[in-house]
Amino acid sequence: MIARIAAATERLTPETRGALGVVVATLFFVAMDAIAKDLAARMPPLQVVWARYTGQTLFLMAIFAPRLPRLLRSANMRIQGLRSALLFAVTILYFTSLKYLALAEAAALMQLAPLMIVGLAAVILREQVGPRRWTGVVLGLLGALVILKPGLGVFQPAALLAVGSALCLAAYQIATRMLGQADSIWTTMLYTTGFGTLCASAALPLVWVTPEASDVPLLVGIGLVGFVGHLALVWALGQAPASQLAPFNYAGLVWAIAFGFVMFGEMPQATTLAGAGVIVGAGLYVWHRERVRAAPRPRG
Repeated sequence: MIARIAAATERLTPETRGALGVVVATLFFVAMDAIAKDLAARMPPLQVVWARYTGQTLFLMAIFAPRLPRLLRSANMRIQGLRSALLFAVTILYFTSLKYLALAEAAALMQLAPLMIVGLAAVILREQVGPRRWTGVVLGLLGALVILKPGLGVFQPAALLAVGSALCLAAYQIATRMLGQADSIWTTMLYTTGFGTLCASAALPLVWVTPEASDVPLLVGIGLVGFVGHLALVWALGQAPASQLAPFNYAGLVWAIAFGFVMFGEMPQATTLAGAGVIVGAGLYVWHRERVRAAPRPRG
């Protein structure tokens, strides 16, 4: 079965393989989020975060055990520490938001991250951002306001957790740019998951709730599902440049709507769909402008 799939993918172009890899990765990431939402209804979100990080760390260590000493060498420990802390914040904020928000609503707000990267790049990296890209950022924020519905009496404060998670994710991506290619992707993954495991483990005794027997497979599975999602993403990025694959990350919204409906009976509100459409459209516009900006100009 696996051999047939591998043979079939070899007939595809690298760009198509990369796109499929991203779509599969988003499927596993949203599945992880759905498991987190389900578990967060019965235990503290921090306990779910602990299971997610600990599981992935154990899987990584099992696979790379002979190479661990070499993989743990980092060229920039300070940036690795910053990235790890930011990703931990992303996870704890997002998993907590899932306790209160519909899956599609939280996923839509997370799509603000690519737009926030533009603003952070201008402030932190001193990157030149033209009026067209700023327009895309403003449109994306307007889309978020449509979802948040402030002033209409139906505002959900927990939505700010998802927005905060998106902001931390944008900062995480900026830190990744600052790190560059100094460390391998496996070194980076070991540090981020290891940091999350240590932080969550330190606080776990304060919130621990003994899980039901039926929840144990989910606590184990959430780490495995997240790990497989990261493997799919790493494979996809090895097929084609990240800039070409970026639009396919929006497949996560489709998966979020599907998982929300099947697992929780959630039907996205019209405002959620409209706001998500504006955010995705703004994100695609900013992505297009960045590609135009990066394209080599013909010499006259």
